[in-house]
Amino acid sequence: MKNQDNNAILNKSKKFAIRCVNLYKYLCKEKSEFVMSKQLLRSGTSIGANIKEGVRAQSKADFYAKLCIALKEASETEYWLEILYETDYISKDHFENINADCTELLKLLTSICKHKEEEIAS
Repeated sequence: MKNQDNNAILNKSKKFAIRCVNLYKYLCKEKSEFVMSKQLLRSGTSIGANIKEGVRAQSKADFYAKLCIALKEASETEYWLEILYETDYISKDHFENINADCTELLKLLTSICKHKEEEIAS
């Protein structure tokens, strides 16, 4: 994870964080929804923040720990997106679009964290 410019997961998580910020602004301004949107903002931006920390990790174990935290944050973000959709704060199209990005991050992070678990077990 040395070259940050070509780091797919770092770039995807940053773009996703920006989408979460924009969704937060929309929900506050257009829907007057402040509680769930704040939770989404925190967890959605935390994914990339933890990945970025992992890039500068002090050790391999620290790297994996940060990415596993990012995985937990991505899972929480998925939950808030589902709640916002199921309570009609966001449309089906908007949900499916942003949730697809969240699912992609979940898959990437799951793969990385699973690899670490296998490494520890062997």
